[in-house]
Amino acid sequence: MPQERGTWSASQTTLDKATKVMEAAAASGDLYRNGLGMIASENIVSPMVQKIVASDLHGRYAEGLPGKRYYQGCDDFDTIESVGIELAKSVFKAPFANIQSTSGTVSNIAALKALAKPGDAITAVSTADGGHISHARMGAVGLRDLNLSTYPWNEERMEPDVDGACDLIRSIEPKVALIGQSVFLFPTPLEEISAAAHEVGAKVMYDGAHVLGLIAGGVFQDPLREGADLMTGSSHKTFPGPQGGFLLSSSEDPAFQKRLNNAIFPGVCSSYHLHHVAGKVIALAEFEEYGAAYAKDIVANAQHFASALAAEGFDVLAESRGYTASHQVLTRHGETDSGAGAKAARLLEDAGIITNMNMLPGDTKAMTPSGLRLGVQELTRVGMGRLEMEEVARLYARVLIHNEEPSKVKNDVKELKSNFQVIRYCFNDEERTGYPF
Repeated sequence: MPQERGTWSASQTTLDKATKVMEAAAASGDLYRNGLGMIASENIVSPMVQKIVASDLHGRYAEGLPGKRYYQGCDDFDTIESVGIELAKSVFKAPFANIQSTSGTVSNIAALKALAKPGDAITAVSTADGGHISHARMGAVGLRDLNLSTYPWNEERMEPDVDGACDLIRSIEPKVALIGQSVFLFPTPLEEISAAAHEVGAKVMYDGAHVLGLIAGGVFQDPLREGADLMTGSSHKTFPGPQGGFLLSSSEDPAFQKRLNNAIFPGVCSSYHLHHVAGKVIALAEFEEYGAAYAKDIVANAQHFASALAAEGFDVLAESRGYTASHQVLTRHGETDSGAGAKAARLLEDAGIITNMNMLPGDTKAMTPSGLRLGVQELTRVGMGRLEMEEVARLYARVLIHNEEPSKVKNDVKELKSNFQVIRYCFNDEERTGYPF
């Protein structure tokens, strides 16, 4: 028989573990509320997204597509997903959209499942040059057992060497030409590479995980109009939604669209986290209203921040191209493979500035790289602008150039951040203050 209300009990040891988890979550919230979140793959969500992600949807299933479910009780979710599909088509100007994927990497796995068979050839950016781990043998490419060749790299321009990439594609005739990076400063010369891929019958797959919000906001590039057959991406980086992914295509072929849908379910997802899908739909609606302004402000902040860092004396990559055209800024802090990037990240965290170490061209060891990869999308989301970018650059210099005690700098970081606690570019103007913890 079920226990009656009031008779439940738990050992103190077990309760202490749960309490420890709650306290750690609250501490993490405090870290970001009082600090500067500058990891390029992160963002915060709006109050309306927070609310729906915490709804009853979190425990439900809706396998299949709207109107074609394997469970009962899905009529209301059919409404949610149908609205989301139409919004995604509109926001990304895509004839096809699937919003079920649980992450950008899961979107990549699904796309590769739809496009290639084990043993097929694929071309992509090397992880050493900024490619994502899912583009490598260690990730989704290896999971699908594809034969990987990587593009030659133009270090000065921080992009694939276009002529070399086209020659590679024509030489090996891959099934898939994969474009996109985890270190993503500038648009890729996609039209030239796509033309070479289509010459040899390859599909062009564009991983826009980091820059998806910039693409949707019209400030980066337009892959689906520049030759990409499909585009994958994350819903929680420059696109400011909950954790999840998208699968989008320029194709209007019903058979190809069906293959893409089947690659998601039943291909790589069973339950696809309905609360996160609903959160994506709210984020899509907010982006349709505010996304263009948000994307424009992100890029402007990144460019100004990069210039401010350079003025403080930092070695900022890609100076000849204006440092960046995305949300990302790359800085070098020592010799190749020296671990200087890791040391810099630790010192900045002690000062309340959250970043990530990152390999730069020439580095070969992921745990001891020479650089940092910095993102401004979260600071932009809470209303910071040009003046704040200059102040943040000064805070970096105080820690990493002038060697001030990080704890002293942390007080000034907290003071700066105290003025930026309102989440912008979203609905619910009167309710949008504060972080969830």
